[in-house]
Amino acid sequence: MAGERRTEKISDERSREAEESSRSKENKGSMTVAEAGHLGGTRTAETHTHEFYEEIGHKGGEIGGQRVRELIKEGKKAEQDSDAGNQASESEPTRSRSS
Repeated sequence: MAGERRTEKISDERSREAEESSRSKENKGSMTVAEAGHLGGTRTAETHTHEFYEEIGHKGGEIGGQRVRELIKEGKKAEQDSDAGNQASESEPTRSRSS
């Protein structure tokens, strides 16, 4: 029964979108990026389940977490390289100039 309601809702939405599409041809380009994003997000929410959002959230977390680990590693390496350069210049004897 829930599937039937969802199908009816989607078909009603598609009719409304078709109607808006014919009107929008007259006003082509009048939708802002924010409006388009909102429309796409609404459409995604209507056609996907809670499990879909959980899955993409996990994927994003894996990729985001991986990138954070890479950045931390790069930062530590740069810090070590910088420290090694500073130690080398400190250990060199200072030459005094003779006049």
